[in-house]
Amino acid sequence: MSEKIVQLNEEVIKGQLKELVRGSVEETLNELLEAEAEKLTQAARYERNEQRQGYRSGHYNRNLTTTSGDVTLKMPKLKGISFETAIIERYRRRESSVEEALIEMYLAGVSV
Repeated sequence: MSEKIVQLNEEVIKGQLKELVRGSVEETLNELLEAEAEKLTQAARYERNEQRQGYRSGHYNRNLTTTSGDVTLKMPKLKGISFETAIIERYRRRESSVEEALIEMYLAGVSV
């Protein structure tokens, strides 16, 4: 009887898992930003009500380096109120754990 041999390429699997995690992080952060914008405006997208504080004006892309990889965030733009997210500090381009790792590598003498 012949047995089927399954070969797994570990590097391919690691790459696919890393991309899956990165995509999940990106999707989660974008959903949190949308929820935060809805809470600030007190209305969902295209919703009309008396409690509305501001209006949507699209979004702009912002890159953030995380331990999972680079993610693209869709930062909401609002009219009538300013949008300052509690999720990511203003002008922050790297997650704090990435900065800590860079500092540790520098102190350890790691060079490129």
